[in-house]
Amino acid sequence: MQFPLLTLLIFLPIIGVPIILFLPKHWHKTIRWTAIFFTALQLLLTIYLLTAYRTDITGFQFVEQTKWIPPFNIEYYLGVDGISILMVILTPLICFLGIFASWNINKGVKGYHILYLILDTGMMGVFLALDFFLFYVFWEVTLLPMYFLIGVWGGPRREYSAIKFFLYTLFGSVLMLLVMLAFYFNTDPHTFSIPKLIELRHIFTGTGWLIAFIGLYIAFAIKVPAFPFHTWLPDAHTEAPTAISVILAGILLKMGVYGLLRISLPVLPEASQSFALTMALIGMINIVYGALCTMAQKDMKRLIAYSSISHMGFCLLGIAAACQVGVTADSAQAALNGAVLQMFNHGCIAGMLFLIAGVIYDRAHHRDINGFGGLASRMPLYAGMTSFAFFASMGLPGLSGFIGEILVFLGAFKVYSAITIVSVSGVVLTAGYFLWTMQRMFLGPLNEKYKDLPEINFREMFTLVPLGLIVLLVGIYPMSVISLITKSVEYVVTLVK
Repeated sequence: MQFPLLTLLIFLPIIGVPIILFLPKHWHKTIRWTAIFFTALQLLLTIYLLTAYRTDITGFQFVEQTKWIPPFNIEYYLGVDGISILMVILTPLICFLGIFASWNINKGVKGYHILYLILDTGMMGVFLALDFFLFYVFWEVTLLPMYFLIGVWGGPRREYSAIKFFLYTLFGSVLMLLVMLAFYFNTDPHTFSIPKLIELRHIFTGTGWLIAFIGLYIAFAIKVPAFPFHTWLPDAHTEAPTAISVILAGILLKMGVYGLLRISLPVLPEASQSFALTMALIGMINIVYGALCTMAQKDMKRLIAYSSISHMGFCLLGIAAACQVGVTADSAQAALNGAVLQMFNHGCIAGMLFLIAGVIYDRAHHRDINGFGGLASRMPLYAGMTSFAFFASMGLPGLSGFIGEILVFLGAFKVYSAITIVSVSGVVLTAGYFLWTMQRMFLGPLNEKYKDLPEINFREMFTLVPLGLIVLLVGIYPMSVISLITKSVEYVVTLVK
């Protein structure tokens, strides 16, 4: 019998839930270290998975498949490939680091960590599920913990932000459910198996399936978030606790792009081609409009949130370029490689940025960029880490943000020249708002109000350094991750064509 590695990866955090449940509620440190223990085990298993993962195989690896609800042909079906491997690596890392970023949570510590571990399980399940029904279950599992983590432990407008997040996501989930049922009832025998649906992709053609694709696109676009479904994100980020903002930006947004890559493109290739130009235009709007909105922000968290909207547009542009009729295989490969890399790279960089915002908020108790000034003289280490994350998000060569963006541009330029040229302006705008933020926060005379502000501490550096090392490694040696995804991306390109 095969060792159930993927099952353990998904459900290890859940094992910690009953243990925390029976701990006295005032044992805050014990509760935190219990959560750390189970997320650390999950991270170690992921490292083992990475060492055993074969880059020369196109199909799914470490597959676990068994009947779950036989009367409806629903399976417990798990597997990992190049489309999911990077997010399977990033999810436990961010969840592990997020516990340390949650150290200052002192209200309802037990409930917070229980919900946190359930959220971890749901996210990991989404990236490993190969049965659409199972995928949908894990997708929904992430909804409730995130609602409470924002609504109970968030900022002053937490209830409004949590409800807005919940309603947007629930609307998308209803659309996904309808399309999932359409797939099920139009196959014979009825199936939710994603690989089987991919095999049967040629039966899902015509106007009706284009409408189904649009429904599925909206469900995933809400999560990305793509224009015009993006308005929930700045509110959710602004009010969420630091660690939850990190998870939201680093993992949850990527579930939308992952859904497009795992289900929409390979199962509905004809509809993907028909919708490609629209998707490219939406990607361009995300990039430019998101960057312009970012320029106007004074709250550091809202600035990072809008920058996330902008950077996720590169994923949409890369996916659209790969779907466009007439694109060469090389261009499609480059564009889709860029989209998958951008998922991972943005997860690392945005995670760093929200951790950095949390550091200054814990000290100054506000995030008003204009309220600071001259912090580099008082907190040079913090200023250095912030500059590093800003430069990575700008797409500076030598850091990971550059690799994903340049691959998207290389792949998209031949098929969407005008859209790509306009989208490149987003890079310039990104440099503008980050450099302006650095000037207002770190340069000039020190604001006397903050002359005694303590430097970033060891715990906070511990959460930032692993993500920073990944950003640097991928920037210097991108083949370390490109080799993991190439075979699977090639396969998706052949399916779309």
